[in-house]
Amino acid sequence: MTCIAIIGFGEAGQIYAQDLASAAEVRVWDKKFLNLQAEHLHGLAVQAGVRPASSLADALDGAHLVLSLVTAGNALDVAEQAAPLLRTGQLFLDFNSVAPETKRAAAKAVAAGAGDYLDVAVMAPVAPKRLGTSLLMGGLAASHAAETLSALGCNARAASERIGDVSAIKMCRSVMIKGLEALTTECLSAARQYGVEEAVLASLHASFPSLGWDDQLPHYLISRVAEHGVRRAEEMGEVVKTLQDVGVAAAMSYATQQVQAGLPARIAEQGMRYSDLTPFVWQDTLDRLR
Repeated sequence: MTCIAIIGFGEAGQIYAQDLASAAEVRVWDKKFLNLQAEHLHGLAVQAGVRPASSLADALDGAHLVLSLVTAGNALDVAEQAAPLLRTGQLFLDFNSVAPETKRAAAKAVAAGAGDYLDVAVMAPVAPKRLGTSLLMGGLAASHAAETLSALGCNARAASERIGDVSAIKMCRSVMIKGLEALTTECLSAARQYGVEEAVLASLHASFPSLGWDDQLPHYLISRVAEHGVRRAEEMGEVVKTLQDVGVAAAMSYATQQVQAGLPARIAEQGMRYSDLTPFVWQDTLDRLR
């Protein structure tokens, strides 16, 4: 049976762990296993049918695939820590949303050891489609890795033999997706204050009738910022780096980063959590934050 190590046991890590457990032996490791959250996370791992590892080395020992699903700020550190522990034939799959140069630095670190590095771009939120979420693979072993993941039920496709290409696709896409979320949050926050949100949404719907401005789209876009803005802001820092590395000023992406971070900060300042705002209605949320 294929043995998989998953590094990072957050939302995405828990989904992949639970869904892959039916087809593979899965171990999970998260640095939070070392603090007060350990008991809770260990319980989630057991409930998902996977084994919580005692250390990074324990997780990697004998694993065929190593899936790194940590935060953008920890992605390079994890690759560097894993590199000397990897053995010949082990594939290190970097699922993290970071700049191409960050992926290349991680690949260089892994190349100093015996493992093989794969650049993976997760092209949509994991929660709705779970293993069906589109994955683009980059690296010399991309075709082999994509076939292996597909056999386990993932929606993986080799897109390039070069490290950084698929992450460039993901980062450039995030300029638009995370930017639209931030623009909607800013636009409707002001419109609500002025009492003109219905007219603004009607105008947006008239201009773009297929998008759903008159239905669920505003709720969805603003909810993504409210729930995931902290992580999205960290990703947008990597987007800014992606653009600046090729001489693009990244002014809009920098502003998007601020808005993505700002709404969750305001929610926290009010002593609330996202779960306190569900079912999510954007008007109610913004009114509670006034």
